[in-house]
Amino acid sequence: MKISAAIILAVVTALSLHATETLKFDLSTGSGAYTAERGHGFESGTTADSGRPFLFSVAVPEGNYRVTVTLGGGTTPSDTTVKAESRRLMLERVRTAPGESVTRSFIVNVRNSSVPPPPPNAPGGSAVVLNSREKGSFTWDDKLTLEFDGPAPYASTVAIEPVEVPTVFIVGDSTVTDQRSEDYASWGQMITRFFKPDIAVANHAESGETMKSFIEELRLAKVLSQIKAGDWLLIQFAHNDEKKQWPQTYVEAHTTYKDYLKAFIDEARLRGATPVLVTSMQRRTFDKDGRIRNTHGDYPEAMREVAAAEHVALVDLDAASRKFYEALGPGRAPLAFANHGREATHHDDYGAYELAKCVVQGIRDDNLPLSRHIAGDFAGFDPARPDDPNELALAPSPGHIELKPRGN
Repeated sequence: MKISAAIILAVVTALSLHATETLKFDLSTGSGAYTAERGHGFESGTTADSGRPFLFSVAVPEGNYRVTVTLGGGTTPSDTTVKAESRRLMLERVRTAPGESVTRSFIVNVRNSSVPPPPPNAPGGSAVVLNSREKGSFTWDDKLTLEFDGPAPYASTVAIEPVEVPTVFIVGDSTVTDQRSEDYASWGQMITRFFKPDIAVANHAESGETMKSFIEELRLAKVLSQIKAGDWLLIQFAHNDEKKQWPQTYVEAHTTYKDYLKAFIDEARLRGATPVLVTSMQRRTFDKDGRIRNTHGDYPEAMREVAAAEHVALVDLDAASRKFYEALGPGRAPLAFANHGREATHHDDYGAYELAKCVVQGIRDDNLPLSRHIAGDFAGFDPARPDDPNELALAPSPGHIELKPRGN
């Protein structure tokens, strides 16, 4: 489809954004690439008039923002999926007829790698230690990046407003992180779609991470510098913590693993936030009877014991993922995994989407106050009856890599 050429005209520049100001953009009068001097524009050589997926960014301070987009309104039908930052799913398949437009809002969390410096002579640092794959990503820059995908993406206006809302912080590894490129994905970047536009999701998970490295690299310090009373901390670790071949970060299930979980819990509670433990999903390892084998040893049970002892809510993604994979069976379960199903640990868009539903259903089953923020169109989910992978077609992002995540 054809969209008129678009230059994003800011009412105020992003760099001068104040606490009560709203940035407004009109995509109907020209085009322009993002530059630091302008503080806004299109990314990666994309344009809004090509009928193909496009991205644009706005320079803003870190924080939470309500983004309001007007989709459709052109002379042809539109079909638009909106993602933010590194492929966080915000709006799914918003369709309009010719001449019809709709307005939708969602919350985007923006962050950079800076950490409040420690007092003189105290240990610590002033920045998260990023790995080579994180540098240059939309996750850690000083911009809010929007991605418009789908067979016929069309957007006419965008407004960005800083807001104070509760935040769901997520910490974990590659099975949780915002995967940057197709065909890898995680539940952490899909769960945004299942919340109302009255709460933010700040996914700090990263590939290859363990609880020890999360502390050493100041990732936990970054989270703790921002988390506050009324916020939430979802904690999923085990995939890498259980690796004895990584002696620097290995933790034994019933001793140090539990101790680290308790430390994360205590740090969240100290700041008035609510911790939630999430058991790691299983790998795709079927036995001869078509049942999923446990590849996590005692770690899921150890987390359950910590949850009970510390009176912390637990989302049992271990149990839910078993039901999910077994419902698909050995023949179709690869359809939920990345690298064209050759992966047995990391997921594609479909698998990540279904696991995000498992987490949301777990939040609802535990009757957590967080469930008040679940999107109204979430009808519930039974992992033993997953969506048909041939019918759930999420609009892919531009770009595709075969590179496996760190820690794989």
